[in-house]
Amino acid sequence: MKKIVMLVLLLLTVLQAESLGVNEKLGEYVPLDLTFIDEDGKSRTLKEYMDGKPTILSLNYYRCAGICGPQLADMAKMLSRLDLAENTDYKALTISFAQDETPPLAKAKRKTYLESMDRPYVQDAWHFLLSENNSSAIIADKVGFTYKKVISKAGVVDWIHAATLIVISPEGKITRYLNGIEQLPFDVKMAVLESAEGKVGPTIAKTLLYCFTYDPKGKTYIFAWEKVVATVILIITIIFFIWLVKAGRRDQEEHQNQRRNLDE
Repeated sequence: MKKIVMLVLLLLTVLQAESLGVNEKLGEYVPLDLTFIDEDGKSRTLKEYMDGKPTILSLNYYRCAGICGPQLADMAKMLSRLDLAENTDYKALTISFAQDETPPLAKAKRKTYLESMDRPYVQDAWHFLLSENNSSAIIADKVGFTYKKVISKAGVVDWIHAATLIVISPEGKITRYLNGIEQLPFDVKMAVLESAEGKVGPTIAKTLLYCFTYDPKGKTYIFAWEKVVATVILIITIIFFIWLVKAGRRDQEEHQNQRRNLDE
């Protein structure tokens, strides 16, 4: 019995260590002196990009063949309908965590999403950034955004990651997480207004979606199966553990009843 319990605890520990997604750090601060390279190849600090405004942050990579495209397309749609003045009431930053991406790629992506908007949008309000001195990995860690690099048999590099928007106050405080691909303009507006006052708000849409990866052999998109398998194993393990506990209690009760019968 003890060996089984130890095995269960060990399995739970391994699954927890391998977990991906968002480990929320509401109320904590990101370092504003981190530097990033923008779509024009210029290097500035996070503080300079935020310009004293509440900031909507997304973490993606520009070659993503999965949820990044739909997430950024929805972000463009949402920002164009947001009842706030961009560059005055807020800033938006999309940061790539892939170390090998370039300013021309970031610029092309930015152009695509700005042109998809429903109205003219102040371009300086939304920057597409690249890592400098490992700054993308640092800010991802600070906001609790975890991701994993995967390489297919064909040598294709992908990243398993979740889709979320993170709202940061002008002082760098993490005030809100909005999980998922689609966001309502009203929810984002309230998150930005509260962030301007430094208020920490509850997470919206707890369900996290994870990035699909491309299978070049089958020419199809496949889900990040490691997460699914880990979740299924975790559920089975918990159920098995509960069954063991109940079975042990039943055995103990039967043993006690047998002793009572013998005593009588």
